[in-house]
Amino acid sequence: MIYLDNAATTYPKPQSVYRLWQRAMSAYGANPGRSGHAFSVKTAEAVYKSREICADFFGAEPENTIFTLNCTTALNFAIKGVARRGCHFVMSDIEHNAVSRPVYAAAREFGGSATIFETTADEEQTVYNAERALTPQTTALVCTAASNVIGLRNPIKELAALCKRKNVCFIVDAAQGGGVFPLNIGDGINILCAAGHKGLYGPMGTGLMLTDGKFPLRTIIEGGTGSASESLLQPDFTPDRFESGTLNTAAIIALGAGVEFVKNKGLDAVYKHEIRLCERFCENARRLKKIRLYNEITPENYRSFSPVVSFNIDGLTSAEGAEMLSSHGFYMRGGLHCAPLAHKKINTIDGGTIRFSPSIFNNEKEVNLLLKTLANITAN
Repeated sequence: MIYLDNAATTYPKPQSVYRLWQRAMSAYGANPGRSGHAFSVKTAEAVYKSREICADFFGAEPENTIFTLNCTTALNFAIKGVARRGCHFVMSDIEHNAVSRPVYAAAREFGGSATIFETTADEEQTVYNAERALTPQTTALVCTAASNVIGLRNPIKELAALCKRKNVCFIVDAAQGGGVFPLNIGDGINILCAAGHKGLYGPMGTGLMLTDGKFPLRTIIEGGTGSASESLLQPDFTPDRFESGTLNTAAIIALGAGVEFVKNKGLDAVYKHEIRLCERFCENARRLKKIRLYNEITPENYRSFSPVVSFNIDGLTSAEGAEMLSSHGFYMRGGLHCAPLAHKKINTIDGGTIRFSPSIFNNEKEVNLLLKTLANITAN
């Protein structure tokens, strides 16, 4: 098996994550923050340690670092949390449904609207397009750090500066990019939402919402938090305000080990390793007559991309191509990748693409084997 579907979830995880995840099931088995006994306190301390690790990694304060079920949940908290009557949202044309669906749901619920701006390889043009989409009624600009289909990176620092000038909340979907290249609350991001199970190498069932506290958020879920229990109102302080119910404790504790793994490897080292594999794939795949690339990563343009490449095999749908490659032991995802806006942009909305997305655990030999298999498939 050669696993190349890391944009969906990274596999394998670091051994440190497996070890801590397994240990947490027995050593930290109490409900954190719900009881005063020693076992509960010990578990709460382990959760807080992971919170500190995640907060430090993204430049946030621990109390403004909220654990969620996944990045989608975090984005719903953020988008619906800032929505108000007559709200207006701006988002890019490469967004995942985890952004576009809650944006349209919030706009519909509050009698608001949404505007989509065009992204380009020219960062200045992208920022210009985003600025043109803003209005005096704009509540938030929401965008992905990088496309999960074509890997195109949005100019996050420049968009953050734009939102600061316009006093617009800036929400970043870091499902792609978190753990791959630097993303920091200190760079002007107001709310950053991340998937724990992707570039942070944590278990599935983990996500993060980190804020700078500038924009207050309504809750969309209320319940027991272990704090202010005498009140029928949800606590007004973070992280408790957004952490109702029992946390996914063991997975959250193990997430801390995943983040430490990435920190110790170094973001630059992780990014360069994965991008080099994409460069090698593109350099050789473009020579195969029946392979169509929808984004090409080269030594000259790699800084504009995250390590994701979309392609198709002539004569096969993306689903058929992915199934054929799976039969040869290469695991990649075909289809629309829950991102119809991005596929509309590259004219693949009718059938989608096959997505090549390596991780730190993949290597050049595996890419060469994939290329050899593609050459044999397309030779027939």
